[in-house]
Amino acid sequence: MNRGFQSIKQILFELVHPEGRAEEEREVKDQLEALIAQMYSGNILYSEAVREFKKKFILHVLKTNRWNQVKAAREMGMHRNTLSRAILELKLDVRQLRDTRPLRRPAASVPNVRNAVEAREA
Repeated sequence: MNRGFQSIKQILFELVHPEGRAEEEREVKDQLEALIAQMYSGNILYSEAVREFKKKFILHVLKTNRWNQVKAAREMGMHRNTLSRAILELKLDVRQLRDTRPLRRPAASVPNVRNAVEAREA
C-alpha cells in the first residue's frame, strides 16, 4: 500500500476512534480500507485526498462548534491562527457558511411584544 495512504489511514483511525475498542476498530479500518481502495482506483492523487479530508474535517468541527473558530481549533488540538491559515489555504468561505445557519430564538428573558400589549389591555 502507498505509504502516504497508510499514514492517512492511521490518522483517520485515531481521529475517528481514539478509544481503540477491538470490534469498532476493525469496522473503522474496514471502512477506511474500502475508501482508500476506491480513491486509489479512481486515480485520486494523495494531495487531493488530503485536501478533501482537511476540508471535510474542518467544516464538520466548525459546524459542530457553531462556526466558533476558537472552540473548533481547541477541539482539533491546534492554535486558532493555524486553523485560520488552513481555512484560507483551503479557500473555505466560512462567513458565507456561517450566515446560512438558522437564527437563534430570542432569549426567554426578552418579553414578547404581543404578550406585553395583551397584558396592558387586560
